Amino acid sequence: MTDALPLTGTRILASEQYGAGPYGTMFLAQLGAEVIKIEPPKGGDSARGAGPFYLGENDSLFYQTFNLNKRSLTLDLRVAEGQAIFRKLVTTAHAVTNNARGDLPAKLGLTYDALKDINPAITCVHASAYGRAGERASWPGYDYLAQAEAGFMSVTGAPEDPPTRFGLSMVDFMTGTMLATATLAGLMEARATGIGRDWDISLLDAALHQTSYPALWYLNEGFVTGRAPRSAHPSVTPSQTFRTADGWVFVMAQLPKFWAILADAIGAPHLKDDARFATIPARLENREALTVILDGIFLQHPTAYWVVGLGGKLPVAPVFAIDQALDNPRVADMIDTVTHADKPDGLRILANPIKRDGARLPNRASPKLGADTDAILGEIGLDAQDIAELRAAGTV
Repeated sequence: MTDALPLTGTRILASEQYGAGPYGTMFLAQLGAEVIKIEPPKGGDSARGAGPFYLGENDSLFYQTFNLNKRSLTLDLRVAEGQAIFRKLVTTAHAVTNNARGDLPAKLGLTYDALKDINPAITCVHASAYGRAGERASWPGYDYLAQAEAGFMSVTGAPEDPPTRFGLSMVDFMTGTMLATATLAGLMEARATGIGRDWDISLLDAALHQTSYPALWYLNEGFVTGRAPRSAHPSVTPSQTFRTADGWVFVMAQLPKFWAILADAIGAPHLKDDARFATIPARLENREALTVILDGIFLQHPTAYWVVGLGGKLPVAPVFAIDQALDNPRVADMIDTVTHADKPDGLRILANPIKRDGARLPNRASPKLGADTDAILGEIGLDAQDIAELRAAGTV
């Protein structure tokens, strides 16, 4: 048995910025891959300038969120000298990833067609807004736009709300995870066959895929899912938020057995025999009346009382704000601290959710802009004079 992480020895060149691409390659880096983050010499990844909280020059908490465990190489891929260095690096790499606008990978030489002559086994993974083909290939795009177009904003929030997005950039994170999955699949295929290829994922495709069962309800039955009050499940109740004496609790009686357990646990066994609530269809039809009754019960005690009383008997959770969620002692091992030059007491970060043999994956802070440029260029044979000339020209 070895303690080496599973992707140790895998080199990935990542031309990436902001959210989706960096999120996905961070997973690969945390699993042991050597991820070389290729950044523009002036300013680097745009995430470095994303506020409101900064950590010295060209660094921010936003950037630190998505780039743990990577190396940073500044390199201008738009010039011939930069392309020459990139292509030399490709001969040492196993995969190239990017989350550029759809028309840019071909222009920047990031495709399999551009690289197969120097590395036939290279895996090329592209995460764009709308894909690399079609009339929208050159369109810029962001998570929020994908949420809007894929229908997310029509099922998020209360029925009386205007179109509402997720409070987090979930499409970026979904797309990044799919980029990581495609990269792993490509690496396995290339190692088995010696031949790489292009892999593609777009924000819009990823978002549309996540419409999941409401999509199949519409495609097969013409049913259009909308919003439900109290963040409720569209077809089962009670499965929603309820008011408590000091906040909110989320209760999910998804199965008939959980409805019976709930009624007994809250001291209202008579609800099981009420014809309005006796079956799943009946409860759904009378959701509003049931909500009023259950609110009256849950309002009698604080959230913690109900979580303790119902926990382990049926699905239940407190409704927390971000601070409460992160200060929750039950998730303390999801918080890690890494060394950072501009945070003397250490930088607190989120650990990777994956565990290996029960332990969290190791982390180190996201790299300063160009922190590894000299070392990486030296690894492919450039000397100090070569690097100085490249730096003077603005290539690195």
